Amino acid sequence: MIVVVTPNPAVDVTYRVDEQRIGTTQRVRSVDRLPGGKGLNVARVLASEGVATHSVLPLGGPSGTWVADAVAALGLTATAVPVPGETRTTVTVVDDHAHPTMFGEPGPTVPPVAWLPVDEAVRALLPTAEALVVSGSLPVGSAAEVVTPWIADAVAAGVLVVADCSGPALLAAADAGATVCKPNREELAEATGCADERDGALALLDRGAGIVVVSRGADGIAAHTRTEVVEVAAVPDVTGNPTGAGDAATAGLVLALTRDTADPDLATALRTAAAFGAAAVLRPVAGEIDREAAHRFLTDPEPTRSTA
Repeated sequence: MIVVVTPNPAVDVTYRVDEQRIGTTQRVRSVDRLPGGKGLNVARVLASEGVATHSVLPLGGPSGTWVADAVAALGLTATAVPVPGETRTTVTVVDDHAHPTMFGEPGPTVPPVAWLPVDEAVRALLPTAEALVVSGSLPVGSAAEVVTPWIADAVAAGVLVVADCSGPALLAAADAGATVCKPNREELAEATGCADERDGALALLDRGAGIVVVSRGADGIAAHTRTEVVEVAAVPDVTGNPTGAGDAATAGLVLALTRDTADPDLATALRTAAAFGAAAVLRPVAGEIDREAAHRFLTDPEPTRSTA
């Protein structure tokens, strides 16, 4: 079972339009409304592969109730932790011509004391967990150290930890000893202040991260250790909706790492991440992959290794 913490869940709304235009009234062709946030997207992809997950969700207000009910309707196991305020909504506008536009609300104001039940919920699940995934933003105003007890407790329990965070939370995850920190290039540069990817990865490794996996978008994905860099190219000629591709890549990474915990192969893990990320682009909404394509893509990207 994989425990997935989504610190800032959302009602995830996708509008499909003929063409995105600013300053005009536009008719929406179709609407998808799903429980979202990066961690829930990861959990949904893992569940589609038959992997048991347990999501921990701080939820507030009527929209939080809607998310909890929608997660249950999808057949996902979750612990909903009540928090003050209203769970946010994200709106993604998609057409067939331009990159999607996403509007993300900041989320509720969650005081420090309201995070304590989240800590307890995560701690209670660790004895049966193969891995802990912490994925997504924190509500605006929440201290980065919110993630520290989740990761530190999992590390102490010998549980694999994958942290897909940004900003100060990414640094806090490394400080807590996350097995894998998984930023994209922009998040890595922003959090560490290092323009060079290798320098940024080394900064996280120096803070305590075990491995740093960097999503490069169309340039593929790379894993940094102290001694080497393993790189896999992106799957070529895949077009569609890239929203959620990074979350699907995280799911693929976790899936590969938990299949062979005794001696995880980074090249295989990166190939799986790249394949799942590409397969997500073929689906209309985040949290889904084209499973047939994902398994076909697994044979495509060849890794390269360089000694650091």
